[in-house]
Amino acid sequence: MSVQELFSLQGEVAIVTGGAQGLGREMSLALAEAGASVVVADLDLGKAQEVAREIEKLGVSSLALAVDVTQREQVEAMVQKTLESFHKIDVLVACAGIGQWVRAEEMSLEDWDRVMQVNLTGVFLSCQAVGREMIKRRKGSIITISSMSGIIANYPQAQSHYNASKGAVIMLTKSLAMEWAPYDVRVNTIAPGYMETKLVADLLVQYPGYAKLWRDLTPMKRLGNPVEIKGPCVFLASQASSYMTGSVLVMDGGYTMI
Repeated sequence: MSVQELFSLQGEVAIVTGGAQGLGREMSLALAEAGASVVVADLDLGKAQEVAREIEKLGVSSLALAVDVTQREQVEAMVQKTLESFHKIDVLVACAGIGQWVRAEEMSLEDWDRVMQVNLTGVFLSCQAVGREMIKRRKGSIITISSMSGIIANYPQAQSHYNASKGAVIMLTKSLAMEWAPYDVRVNTIAPGYMETKLVADLLVQYPGYAKLWRDLTPMKRLGNPVEIKGPCVFLASQASSYMTGSVLVMDGGYTMI
């Protein structure tokens, strides 16, 4: 098999949750560019439709869906609508997530629950619903989006709930990989470092000095460009990574190695 064939997703069907913006948008486009039909699932249906139109210009099919990943019935409906439109699911990218900075001693239970519900429960529900279909076909690649924050405690921002949620996503990924390996369903995670997404930009409005500090603490001396997640995503979705499961693919400019 040639390198081009290894990385090709021609004829595949992918779902990307949180697929309308930030890293999710880049991964939706990346999968389409590799040949997959893509279901763009997001809370913001309007933005999801915009991305779906971009994808269709690439010559592949796309479907935009409004989905709250914390709601089981909406996640299951997403799976059913995908099957109705495309008859199978080959790839899931569970990217929907949120961030917040708040000191642990001041954190409300509502803050804790909200981050955990989206970042962890939403990933589980998406993996569970899609995983059932992949198990039936004995084929599939699931990519969760964790973070270097699941490996280290970030400085100087206070985000214990976010870090805990991303650490849990890493262990969830490993656990699902172990359970589903007999069915040829692979489960891996991408753990990005500081990326210049709108989510990060919004947080930096409060603390503009953090960006310089983060760059100084990163060996490559810069934040990541969202487009840089395209390669890792296609790699893990495709046959190029066929012997990888339960892996944590860290892309952080070297931050976690020091």
